[in-house]
Amino acid sequence: MKFLLLLSLLMNATEVLATGGYDQPPKNILDVLHAPSMPVPNVSPTQDMILLTSWESYPPIARVSATYLRLAGVRIEPKNHSRHDTDGGYGIPPCAKSFELVHVADGVTKKVVLPARACPGDAIWSADGKKFAFANTAPESVELWLGDAKTGKIHRVPGVRLNPMFGDEIHWMPDQQRLLVKMVPIKLGPPPPEPLVPDGPSIQETTGEKGQSSTYENRDTLNNKHDENVFDYYATSQLALVDATTSAVSAIGKPANYYELDPAPDGKHLLVSSIHRPYSYVTTYERFPQNVDVWEVSKNSAKVVHTVASLPLADRVPIHGVPTGPRDFSWRATAPATLVWAEALDGGDWNVKVPARDKVLFLKEPFSSPATEVLRTEQRYHGFSWSEQPSVALIHEYDHNRHWRKSFLLDVDDPSKKQRLIWDLSTDEKYTDPGNPVRRRLANGYSVMRQEGHSIYLAGTGASIEGDRPFLDRLDLDSLKTERLFRSDKNSYEQFLSFTGPDTHTFLTWHQSLMEPPNAFSRTLGKPVEVPVTGEATLVSSGVAITHIPDPTPEVRAIKKRLVKYKRADGLDLSFTLYTPPGYVEGTRVPTILYAYPLDYADASKAGQVTGSQMTFTRLRQYKLLLLAGYAIIDNTAFPIVGDPKKAYDTYLEQLVADAKAAVDEAVRLGVADPERIGVTGHSHGALMTANLVAHSALFRAGVATSGSYNKTLTPFGFQNERRSVWEAPDVYLKVSPFFTADKLKTPLLIVHGADDANPGTTPLQANKLFEAIRGNGGTTRLVMLPHEPHWYAAMESNEQLIYEMLRWFDKYLKNAPAAGK
Repeated sequence: MKFLLLLSLLMNATEVLATGGYDQPPKNILDVLHAPSMPVPNVSPTQDMILLTSWESYPPIARVSATYLRLAGVRIEPKNHSRHDTDGGYGIPPCAKSFELVHVADGVTKKVVLPARACPGDAIWSADGKKFAFANTAPESVELWLGDAKTGKIHRVPGVRLNPMFGDEIHWMPDQQRLLVKMVPIKLGPPPPEPLVPDGPSIQETTGEKGQSSTYENRDTLNNKHDENVFDYYATSQLALVDATTSAVSAIGKPANYYELDPAPDGKHLLVSSIHRPYSYVTTYERFPQNVDVWEVSKNSAKVVHTVASLPLADRVPIHGVPTGPRDFSWRATAPATLVWAEALDGGDWNVKVPARDKVLFLKEPFSSPATEVLRTEQRYHGFSWSEQPSVALIHEYDHNRHWRKSFLLDVDDPSKKQRLIWDLSTDEKYTDPGNPVRRRLANGYSVMRQEGHSIYLAGTGASIEGDRPFLDRLDLDSLKTERLFRSDKNSYEQFLSFTGPDTHTFLTWHQSLMEPPNAFSRTLGKPVEVPVTGEATLVSSGVAITHIPDPTPEVRAIKKRLVKYKRADGLDLSFTLYTPPGYVEGTRVPTILYAYPLDYADASKAGQVTGSQMTFTRLRQYKLLLLAGYAIIDNTAFPIVGDPKKAYDTYLEQLVADAKAAVDEAVRLGVADPERIGVTGHSHGALMTANLVAHSALFRAGVATSGSYNKTLTPFGFQNERRSVWEAPDVYLKVSPFFTADKLKTPLLIVHGADDANPGTTPLQANKLFEAIRGNGGTTRLVMLPHEPHWYAAMESNEQLIYEMLRWFDKYLKNAPAAGK
């Protein structure tokens, strides 16, 4: 009888746990969390239409928990052959909730009627602006849909099941009448069955060569022969051409593991790379052997006319290096069919000192002659920017060690003409960043720099000591002088989108302010006029609103924010954005939470530059939702780790604490932060920061670390910009790892992690072991593993749980905690 009673009690207890489900934060936070996302503009290549896309912020856990396979860096859902992850494995591919077509001339809006329970991806415009295509993830397959820009009507292309495993599954052909797609083969058959008993052991061998794998190269790797067979099954695609008018489908070539596709500007050739065995169990599919071929395409068929390269398995690439042999293939945008690629001259290893790291080669049709070397780059080749004038281009190179980039102007058809240096600056430089060339789409779909006479246009973020102020410039390629055409005023944040037609007289912007949601505006260039508010000169008239997107969360407008600038103890300039909760009374001290993500800098002068803008329209996600519970937030906090990239992490902890102390001291000095009630939180590398700060400083009463890496010896060949291995710098790895100081970690620390985190540096093991270490040493901690979640938490239920946990933790150990020492 006692046994039955005990069993009944246990069963009841189990039922309570099982029905507990996910927790939720208070209703005022839920209302904001559940609010629709703001639409994102997608301007047509003809610049007369805008496609507004509203994305699903958080899918339901039912979608996130779908069964998937881990296949050499890709996660595939077998039920419909869809991707379960984004590139890099950081989240679930989002679904568009709505499409709206906006006519630029008059602002007339047409809603695109999507099918029930649709999950569309990004819309891809045809170069003539008449049609758009998108993939729709349906329960049984990934479908191809086409839309008419004039009518807004859409339809599914029958008989096409897309294969998005490696991306590149939809391309408009240069004639803009057909699409090139990767399809699941019609006669694919069932997947390889799971062996009832193992075929044998999984075997790996090395024969004395170095084969370092960086932290990010071994995500969801293959493990055995069965995995290889399953990889082949889902990687296999059939290429096909789809008539955009009739929806007729014509298969071309034979099924294979097609990776990247790139139609040539002439529409008669394709660059096709395909993956083949032997595979590796230590790296992902990008490093598998590949054949790179040129195909000749007719109306409904294709054939291989030239093999450009047969690339071997690249599983011994130096960290921060590149594979040897041809790489970075592309077509020259201003020629019918000229291939461009680079090859390393330093063995792909940045440690090797050479006069030039890369050579760049061209290969013209009919591809029967050897490739021609056209130039060499002192640092790593970083691509071309082609202009509307066929012979004029910019070539870019990048020095990873120095965080440095250069761009040169050259005549690609006349090697005797000397290259001209256009830009030569640190990639960490924000204030003098020249911006990026404004582009336009040619009739064949290729993108080139927009050029008028000898001038190109540049659009940039416009970082300044007062925050970001986006701009539009005109650069004269003869004199290399720039003219400022437009700059966002000090009371808003307004970005250049595109010009509105064949001339450059009018252009589109995306305008927002503290009180105004983002909307598209039309602006006109004219004579210089003075802006009354700022006294600055501008060539632009006042804007005319084209879209009228409403505020989805008016209650958030009661939140205030300001840019705060201060100095670290060593004199380094720093900044953060300070948010205060609704109803905040100036001079009142409130519980405060600091959020940061440390960044590495080679140059101290660049480390303290201000980024971001306090004039953006405030949207609340994750930790910022705690503003609605009465907390102040120290956000976008500068946390630089400065030093020679070869050894910057020698002083990581000291700089981390110095960064935190400077920010906390300033928030307290302003009279906002209560020095007895300050918490800290961070995600990924910021979670490592959080754990280290609560372990090595007395600045914080509590911490929340999400999806972090706490034992760096588990990523022995480097992390972030640390290039040394654990065997070369064991003290550094131990020093930066809070796992090894868990006995000193007495400040309450909430640890949250996605149970399916695909990032090799932040496997769930990291969270489990830190929790065990703190618990075993008598610390205060709580571990929350979110089921099925990747590195960035996707499901609505998971995000509700995250905010519930953060609020519960900070309320208990921060807001409502007794005074320190009591």
